[in-house]
Order: sequence, then C-alpha cells, then structure tokens
Amino acid sequence: MSVLVALLTSLVVVVGASLLVVGLIRLAFVPAAVVFEVRQRRATPGPAGCGPLFTEPPSVSVVVPAYEEALLIGNCVESILRSDHPRLEVVCVDDGSSDGTYARMRELAAADPRVHAIHQENAGKGAALNTGIAAARGDVLVLVDADGLFRPDTLTRLLRGFRSERVGAVCGNDRPVNLDRVLTRLLSLISHVGTGLMRRALDVLGCMPVVSGNVGAFRRDVLEVVGPVRTDTLGEDLELTWRVHRAGYGVTFAPDALVFAESPSSVRGLWRQRVRWARGLLQATALHRTMIGNPRYGPFGVYLLYNTLAQVVAPFLQVLGAVVLVVLVLVQGTSWLPSSLWQWLLLVGLPLSFVLLVVAVLMDRSPRDLRYLWTVGLWPAYSALMTFVVLDAARLEIGRAENKWNKLERSGTVSVSGLVEEQGPGS
Repeated sequence: MSVLVALLTSLVVVVGASLLVVGLIRLAFVPAAVVFEVRQRRATPGPAGCGPLFTEPPSVSVVVPAYEEALLIGNCVESILRSDHPRLEVVCVDDGSSDGTYARMRELAAADPRVHAIHQENAGKGAALNTGIAAARGDVLVLVDADGLFRPDTLTRLLRGFRSERVGAVCGNDRPVNLDRVLTRLLSLISHVGTGLMRRALDVLGCMPVVSGNVGAFRRDVLEVVGPVRTDTLGEDLELTWRVHRAGYGVTFAPDALVFAESPSSVRGLWRQRVRWARGLLQATALHRTMIGNPRYGPFGVYLLYNTLAQVVAPFLQVLGAVVLVVLVLVQGTSWLPSSLWQWLLLVGLPLSFVLLVVAVLMDRSPRDLRYLWTVGLWPAYSALMTFVVLDAARLEIGRAENKWNKLERSGTVSVSGLVEEQGPGS
C-alpha cells in the first residue's frame, strides 16, 4: 500500500475519531443548554426593559474600531443608530486606514450627533479599542466589529444579560450574513453548535470563555477593575474575558442579541482568520496559565483545563496518532478498519454530529438553516483543517511572528433578508 493512501486513511480515522469524541462531550452539555432555555423563558425584562440590574436605561457607548473598512462602516453604524435603546452614543475609531474609512466616519458624525469619529495612527485593534473606551461616556461599553449589522433590539436584549451585580460582561449572538458560498453555509450551520448549544450550556455552568469581538457588552466599572484591552495579543476579546473571570465576575450569553457579520468566503480567508484566533488562544493560555485547572477560579478554572487539552494539546496528539496509524496501515494493511459505509459514518461521528446540529439550530431558533444540512459531510475536512491551523499558529508563536489585524477581505454580500433594505442613505 502506498504511503499516500496510508496517510489519507490515517487522517480520516484520526479526524473522525476526534469528531466522535468531541460530539460525545458536547452531548453531555445538552442538559445544561436545556436549563438555559428554561431559565430564559422565565426571565423578566426588568423595570426598564433592559434586565433586572437596571432600574432605568443605562447610558451605552458602542465602540467601533476600524481598519480599511470604508465599504462597510456606514452600514454598521447606521444599523446601530436604529437601536431602540434611548441613551446611546457610537464611538468610531479609525486605526490609520488609507481607504477613506475616517472620511466616512466623519460623514456619519456630521449627520448624527450621537456619532463621534476619532483617528489614530495605525497601532492595532487593541489600541483602537482603548482609544474608543477612553473617549466613551457610557456606563456600559459595547465593543463591536466594523462589519456588523445590528437589529433594532440587539442592544436592549444584550443588556438583559446583566442579570445581577455579579455579571461583568455579556456576549451577544453573531450570525453569518453572507450565505452565498458552500463554505459560508457550512460555517453558518456548524456555528450553531457553538452559539446554540455550547454558549448556552457554558453560561449555566459559569464557564463562558469569550465575549465575542462582534458584539460584547462590559460594565465600565468592571473594565476599570480589570484594566485596558491588551495590545500585544491577537485574541484581545478572549484575553479580556479571561481577566473578567479572574477578577471574580460572571460572563453571560444573550442569544437574542443578534449581530450579522461576514464569514470567510474562501479557504484562504478561513485559514487566516482561524490562525489568528488560534494564536490568540495560545497567547491567552500563556498569559493566564495560572488559571488553568485552578479551583480558585471556580468552574471556569476547571473548564480552562478541558479547553487547553481540547484546543491546544489535542491537535498535536492527532498528528502523533496519524503518524502511528500510517505505520500500522503500512505494516498490517486495512483489514482492521470498518468494512461498511455505516461503520465508517459511525466512526467519523456524522450521525451524532447531525443530531447535535439539529438540536443546536432549533435552540438558536434558526430552522431555515437546516436547509444547509447537506454540507455536514464537509465537517471532517473542516475539522482536519482546524488541526493544522493550530499547528501553524504554534509555529508562528514560536517564531514570534508579528501580531497583525489580518482582517478578512470584505465582499459586502448580505444574504439575510431585511438587512440590506433597511440601510439608510449613503450606505
């Protein structure tokens, strides 16, 4: 048997077995996600409609850092301005763009006094966020990306995540807006497992690991305690969330606080985005290594041990396992492998993945996305790609590669009905 065939066979077995194991672990989180749903149905909007923590609508500052976002910044800001939240300002920070981003920000500021436009020399996303936070006046700071499209009720529903004084930050629910490619449809589908299932479960368990950079709210007093956004990491949202946990505050999930943003529409774009995310994870893990498995930080410390094993260590074990299986296939052949299609499907975990996807999509109240279930067969290939993403991220970290925005190439494609039509003049 050729080395190439042995290698491909080994990759299928290792990736498939990994998907099966991950699926079984996720299955264990389903009861917690159900608890979240029950709790959400019983929750009250509070006296001001913004959750039980607020007796009146708090002042909210939405900070929008941007670099080379002239194409989309207008749509983003205009969607925020249509918010039903009464006390609102939008702080736009241009990080040294050369494509007219700052000029577009100034147009928006001239058209609406709630918008403020700031320009700084290029210093990175973290620095842009800090500039915006310093200029913001709100009691609650919402940190977003410049390509997001907001619904009128997004901010109000995000604020409802502040269920008590213990909560320091709230993560909203980001959805793909460009569903015109096979890849983006796959990403839209599998993202529900993270948002529809895992985030709900991790909220209940007190282990929400990240407040999404697309839509996340922080109390100002909490940010004053934990300090500014770090400028030396690619995962500034992840690292900041871990500091919120370290300071003893809770992090919650607001599934109805929807923001629509572009997903990578090419394998190259996906690779670059996920390598950046993986580097951010490695950096945050190194910075907060004393939290990993540390019971001092409650359930979150224990969860970080699982997270580190699953997302940092496992990819290297997968490669090691693939090497061992290559040798085994070359020496003993493939007689020990499954002999039927159904056995192969069970091995790669597709039936379990299918069930989890349906549950997650229904929890996220997005049944129309089930029309993309035919893409689930690509999940093993996606999983294999993510393994090599971590390896490349580790290589870049060891080589101390420069931290860059490395932002997606924007297409401006909007496949979600009702978002384009609502855009105002100049969009």
